Amino acid sequence: MKCLSERSMAYIADLVRVRSGIVVHDDKEYLVISRLAPIARNEGYGESIDALVDSLRRKRQPRVETLIIEAMTTNETTFYRDVHPFQTLRRTLLPELIGARRAERRLSVWSAASSTGQEIYTLAIILREHFPELRQWTLRLCASDLSAAVVARAREGRYAQHEVNRGLPAEMRRKYFHQRDDHWEVVKSIRDMVEFREVNLISHWPVDYPRFDLVLLRNVLIYFNSETKVTILQRLARRMAPGGVLMLGAAETTMGLDAAYERHVEGTTSFYRVRSSSPRPATYPTSNPPLHTNNHPPGVNP
Repeated sequence: MKCLSERSMAYIADLVRVRSGIVVHDDKEYLVISRLAPIARNEGYGESIDALVDSLRRKRQPRVETLIIEAMTTNETTFYRDVHPFQTLRRTLLPELIGARRAERRLSVWSAASSTGQEIYTLAIILREHFPELRQWTLRLCASDLSAAVVARAREGRYAQHEVNRGLPAEMRRKYFHQRDDHWEVVKSIRDMVEFREVNLISHWPVDYPRFDLVLLRNVLIYFNSETKVTILQRLARRMAPGGVLMLGAAETTMGLDAAYERHVEGTTSFYRVRSSSPRPATYPTSNPPLHTNNHPPGVNP
């Protein structure tokens, strides 16, 4: 395996942290090399990441910086990922939320790290399949990701055979996908339910997003340091409607980070609600300052 200088490793780690909040530890050198070597090659540096970094030190290259950030972002996702959280949503949480919102007939959901879209499309299928009354509601399904490339792919809703084979029941594939050559495409009625955007969780969030009844932030916080986790959770608490639900990954928790959330457990699934006695203001400011403002690597501005 090719080596990477400590100086280059530190630069890349700082760039990724400042721009995305993701912490790249020193023991992830192999990951940095495997993901950035193709970029170095395509930019004319052979496979020398050190040469690529030296060029970035001499002169800012926003396009290349974005390629690096997107390459270092983990986009692992599947339909019905981990199964149990979606069972809890269908059997318990969605019926409760729908019952609580029946008077205003509005429901808002945010998949805050949607990657290539399988998570939010899974939820859209569940809503269409099991809660037909919502066709008459004002329903907002928002999905976002840091990477413009994966957002574009998610919006397209087109998946290879091996991707639809991972977690998607055959019956749901027949009902909600069309086969196009060697790919499967989400039917337009489901695609139209979702609005996709490019959103950096450590920077400005869309001011026109509603207050959310359900936020899916699964397998994301594990990549952030404690300070960034706290700030994101505080922002979310202000963006959630009364009685709203936050779902994290199995290895994630709000405990010890933000007392505004109350943990609940159903079977093997944990979820969190914002406490009604939370001292946080009821409304959210119209803009959010980025989390990092001063500590930038050489030549890098947020």
